[in-house]
Amino acid sequence: MSADPAPETGGAPLLIACALGIERFALRGAGPGAAGPVTVLRTGMGPQAAERAVTRALTGRTGEPGERRGVSGEPGEPRTAVIATGFCAGLAPGMHPGDLVVADETRDPAGRTVCTGTRILADALSHLIPGPLPGGPRRAVHIGPVVGSGHVVRGAERAALHSTGAIAVDMESAATLRTAVGHGVRPVAAVRVVVDAPEHELVRIGTLRGGISAFRVLRTVLPAFFHWHRSSLLPGGELDGHASPPDHPGRDVSL
Repeated sequence: MSADPAPETGGAPLLIACALGIERFALRGAGPGAAGPVTVLRTGMGPQAAERAVTRALTGRTGEPGERRGVSGEPGEPRTAVIATGFCAGLAPGMHPGDLVVADETRDPAGRTVCTGTRILADALSHLIPGPLPGGPRRAVHIGPVVGSGHVVRGAERAALHSTGAIAVDMESAATLRTAVGHGVRPVAAVRVVVDAPEHELVRIGTLRGGISAFRVLRTVLPAFFHWHRSSLLPGGELDGHASPPDHPGRDVSL
C-alpha cells in the first residue's frame, strides 16, 4: 500500500483508492481544483488488500514502519469522502475499452453499498472523456451496479454476473466502499474505466490497444472527482449524506 497526498486546501478530505501502480500513475496531479486535502491511495490488488489499506487510511492506524497517518488528520474523520477507481471488466454487450462505469451501488458476498451523487458524477465525467482513438468507437458513460470478485472474470462467469444486473466487475471497489462506510457515514462512489469487455477481452493491461485507451481515459477523471467532492460539501445538496437511487441499472449518460 502507498499513498500520495496532495497539498491541503482547508476543506474536508477526499480519498481516491486504486489498486495498481499504473492506475495511480494515471491519477497523478491530484490537488488543483480540490475542495480539501486529496490522497491517492494504492491499495494493492484484491478485496482483502483494499479492506486493509482503506481501514488504515481512514483510522490512522499504522501497519508498518513509515506508513502515513490517516488522510483525515484525525482518526475516524467521518466526512472523508471516498472514491474507488481504476480499471474494470465490462459485463454488458456493446461496451468498449475506454468506456466509463459509474456505480450506483457496489455488491459482493458481504452485501451492497449504495453510492452517493451518482448522477452528478456521471454528468461531470461525460464532459471530460476524450474522443476515441483513430478508427475506434465513441466512448460512453454507463451507470449501474458494479460487482466485486476475488479473481479475474472471463467468459461464462462474466455472462453469469451480467445476468444479475451488474454491468462491470473489479476486485476492489465493493470492498473499498463497504469498508469506508463501515468506519462512518460519508459520501462514497466508484468510477471504473473498462479495460476489457465481452467482445474485447484483453490478456495484459497496457500491451494492447484497449489498455492504452483505458489509461488515456483514466488520466482525465480528476476534475469530475473534485466536482463531486465539492458538491458533497454543500449543505442540503444532493450528496449531503444521501445516495442517488439506483433506479435504472445499466443506463448510459453519453453515447
